[in-house]
Amino acid sequence: MKNKLLVAIFAILTTSGFCFAQTNQPAIIEDFKPSTCNQPGQEYPKVNSQGYARFRVVAPQAQSIVVSLGLGGAKGGTPLTKADDGSWMGTTAGPMDEGFHYYHLTIDGGVFNDPGALNFYGSTRWESGIEIPAHDKDFYALKDVPHGNVQQILFPSKSTNTSRRAFVYTPAGYDKNAKTKYPVLYLQHGWGEDETAWSVQGHANLIMDNLIAEGKIKPFIIVMTYGMTNDTKPGGIRSFNYNAFQTVLVDELIPYVDANFRTIAAKDSRAMAGLSMGGMETHSITLARPEVFSYYALLSGGTYTPAEIKDKSQAKLIFMSCGSRENPDGVKKAAVDLKAAGYNAVSFVSENTAHEFLTWRRSLKELAPLLFK
Repeated sequence: MKNKLLVAIFAILTTSGFCFAQTNQPAIIEDFKPSTCNQPGQEYPKVNSQGYARFRVVAPQAQSIVVSLGLGGAKGGTPLTKADDGSWMGTTAGPMDEGFHYYHLTIDGGVFNDPGALNFYGSTRWESGIEIPAHDKDFYALKDVPHGNVQQILFPSKSTNTSRRAFVYTPAGYDKNAKTKYPVLYLQHGWGEDETAWSVQGHANLIMDNLIAEGKIKPFIIVMTYGMTNDTKPGGIRSFNYNAFQTVLVDELIPYVDANFRTIAAKDSRAMAGLSMGGMETHSITLARPEVFSYYALLSGGTYTPAEIKDKSQAKLIFMSCGSRENPDGVKKAAVDLKAAGYNAVSFVSENTAHEFLTWRRSLKELAPLLFK
């Protein structure tokens, strides 16, 4: 089962990429505005109300520039055309999926980031990023509500003989309510990303702030740490062994968090979730250590089967999600099979998205109200 899951997720990672939202495209509306992921004061890249993206790069000596979008620059990219002033410009062939996308520039065969865009760690390197405004972006918008805090911690790891980093989200009011203890969600990033992904690309803290302010969830802590324990190169995910990370998470990070934060240090108040590779880690660790977590969530990270979970009392919730352009039928069927076997299983499909952050932002929004009931 583990090998089949590894192959399935690896296939997603190596084939997913930038997606156009439709095929028969209307005329482009010239209402382009700078992307919210731009460097301060930079006009390009721009996006319009239809979801098209337009890029401009000044490179007088270049012979060719292509914008490569999506995981690993899949789908061929968008070629730019050189103008007399030495600048290069081009617009995507169609509207992009809503939400966040990684991209980079290929200039005369070399890979570079766009000087107009902010950088985000993804695809095992720092990539440029662009945000296509989503019709439902309000749930992860920065609003005038009480905000929690995302802080860096460094925790000792004897198993890796180093100090490791994690980021901890504590909800608004944590510092004032000195006697209140909180449940904890351990939330993992995907392949090629790191422990910054969920709070930067994913806006997990803003999603939590908004849900808490709306009274849709009770406050809880989120812990996000680096999910790799060895230098696995691109294409090497098949050989990645989760046992070492399991030790880091369960035997080192969780005790440290319980000792240094006001947590409810009990299985029934602890959840694990992850996107893509982080879902694979969640799948393996929750099955191997059922005494640690009561809530399991795979976000574009495969599925569970009834046969894998030996004791029905171990899991209070099994949540599985994906984009509608991934494996929606498989995720839905897995939930149906688990429910038929007596498990509390929930499936969620993000409409018109693929293996990308809007899928996972929406998934977190749906998951959070189901936790710690």
